[in-house]
Amino acid sequence: MQPIILASSSPRRHDLLKLIKLPFDTIVRDVDENIDEKLTPAQNVELLSLRKASAVAQELSRGIVIGADTVVVKNGRILGKPNSRLHAAEMLKFLSGGSHEVWTGVAVINAADGRKQVFSERTEVILKDLTGEEIEDYINTGEPMDKAGAYAAQGIGCVLVKGIRGCFFNVVGLPVYRLAEVLKTFEVRVF
Repeated sequence: MQPIILASSSPRRHDLLKLIKLPFDTIVRDVDENIDEKLTPAQNVELLSLRKASAVAQELSRGIVIGADTVVVKNGRILGKPNSRLHAAEMLKFLSGGSHEVWTGVAVINAADGRKQVFSERTEVILKDLTGEEIEDYINTGEPMDKAGAYAAQGIGCVLVKGIRGCFFNVVGLPVYRLAEVLKTFEVRVF
């Protein structure tokens, strides 16, 4: 089997690949992660995940490279990671008491022959109606600062989530079912 390379420094993505017992190494390269407002959320995450995977794959002679990117979307507004505590509070207030979408794009590239597959997954998340005090208390945990949409459904932020329609792991940052299906086409089997 060719080596698997995760082109992401996300601890959540690392944990999910470990969960499915997929042996992998990590290589991360800086890429332009700016959102293009003219593109759909699906197009944006697919483009960003492809940039991440391509930046690593072009340096290798062999290996299966996985890149991923996640955004949160509400009312057409795309939210990435907050850049400050105030920004996190604004995001949480915006998402409070309603539903939003979580989009994750995944790119898988065979570095040996350049073959690639890119896809995106959408999950709907419903957050409880948050008070200002709850938002402040949650921000004080430090958890929201490196998460798209300023919350983590797999952490203490799970108490904010009223419901999820779709793939839970997509909300965490990697739709493992779809990834496993795509990896089969690269002769990589989870089991």
